[in-house]
Amino acid sequence: MSDCGCHAEANTAAERRVLWIALALNAAMAVIGSLAGWWAQSTGLLADALDMLSDATAYAIGLAAIGRSARFKQRAAGVSGSLLLLLGIGVLVEVGRRAWFGSEPIGWPIVATALVSLAVNLTVLRLLRPFRTGEVHLRATWIFTRADVVANIGVVVSGVLILATGWRYPDLVVGALIGLYVCKEALEILSEARDAGRTHAVPEERS
Repeated sequence: MSDCGCHAEANTAAERRVLWIALALNAAMAVIGSLAGWWAQSTGLLADALDMLSDATAYAIGLAAIGRSARFKQRAAGVSGSLLLLLGIGVLVEVGRRAWFGSEPIGWPIVATALVSLAVNLTVLRLLRPFRTGEVHLRATWIFTRADVVANIGVVVSGVLILATGWRYPDLVVGALIGLYVCKEALEILSEARDAGRTHAVPEERS
């Protein structure tokens, strides 16, 4: 049987479909989570919503990278990692601001919104499962979503603790932890992007 390139085209089409679904779901939850976070005065929900907005950006970059050169994909992963790092720093700044000026997070909308976000991210994570060993720009989308699932669980726990105790500190702690975790994931993506850049630079230097 001759190699007509059909499998490569099919893979690209499948990647596009999955990334479009992930983009739509994350963009929707970013809006919903932001509104719920401001209303519930929750740094955890706001951090989670901003994380999903960053994910939507990463999926858009992943879509743009399909069919492009390895160097473009490496740079796309670098942009994704940089955006995620900025997001993590911004979350930590917001946690510090609310810790200083005060906040009164409301438990039940935190739990409800985080559970919806968790369901969405588990769905997206299942769709992205084949990408976890793919090219660097696609591995970035897997890492982003994996981080989201961890963040969602943390927000649910904080909401339950707020309902049980009335304290605002669980929300601040979870917001800070999400911020730190996001920064760690961003550095992982940037590290992989740098490694991919070195790998592709070697043949160019020998040529």
